[in-house]
This record gives sequence, structure tokens and C-alpha cells, in this order.
Amino acid sequence: MDFAQVIKDRYSCKKYDGKPVTAEQLSSILEAGRLAPTAKNLQEQHIYVVQSVEGLAKIDKLTPCRYGAPTVLVVAFNKDSVFTYPGGKHSSGAEDAAIVATHLMLAATNAAVDSCWINFFDPEAAAKALGLPENEEVLMLLDLGHAAEDGKPLPNHSSRKALTETVSYL
Repeated sequence: MDFAQVIKDRYSCKKYDGKPVTAEQLSSILEAGRLAPTAKNLQEQHIYVVQSVEGLAKIDKLTPCRYGAPTVLVVAFNKDSVFTYPGGKHSSGAEDAAIVATHLMLAATNAAVDSCWINFFDPEAAAKALGLPENEEVLMLLDLGHAAEDGKPLPNHSSRKALTETVSYL
């Protein structure tokens, strides 16, 4: 699919039909995340694929936003393996994980898989519930699946500010 079309077609799916994501689709999505750029190429991300009944039940206890998705990707990063910016106030962990997550989300659309970026959950509770290593911080959850027949973008999905409101030339 043309990249511009991927960007236009992607939306936050809020209702899935339960049909599983194929192994081929999942593999292509995960590969896109693997290829995402990270600061100093540290690749501190770790993606957890949740598809089991037990795992999805844990996700459901963490957030009401799974919407029936048969697969959830948990995007985390190793807090001990990040680049710290000059000045020492910021590190690359969250931004690198966000870049990886964006690659995953756009690759899903390209693979004819619907998705929804979930941030309505407690990251510390998620790490504990899923038994993640203490050095990893969860950034987001990514629902993956196929939209239900009546699933569609929210009414405000296409509402965008003009470039003049979001871009300045210095």
C-alpha cells in the first residue's frame, strides 16, 4: 500500500470482530517495529505479544480499551539502556518506544490489520501484572485485530487543524 494511503486509512479501531491476526501479518508488523530508529541505535524496546486467554484477561483488568482485540502488543523499553541527553534531564526511552509503536501501528494498517493505541492504563500496574522485568517500563498497548462490521472511525477522526496552526517557520 502507498505510504500516504496508509496514513490516511489508519484510525483508532474501537470494535473488533475477534478474527485473529495471521502469523504472517503479525510477523510483518513486528518486523517494522524492529526496524524503527532509536537513539544511538540502542534498540532498548521490547515488544510483548499478548494473545492467550489468560494474557488478554490481564489486559482487560488493566484497561477497558481492548475493545475485543484478539492481539495486544505491549511496548516497553529497558530503562537501563537509554541515551541520556546533554543536560541530564531527558532520556530516549519513551521517545524511542513511541517511534517503535508508531512503526507497529502504521505497519498494521499496511498489513490490513486494524489497531488502537492505548494509553488508558497504569504502566507500573501493567508491568507488574504481566511479570515484566523491573528494568522495563511500559509505554503503551497496541490493540490489533480486524474491525467489526459496524466498526468505524470516531466522528472527529478526520478533523485536523490547518498546517498554519501547527507549523511555524523560523
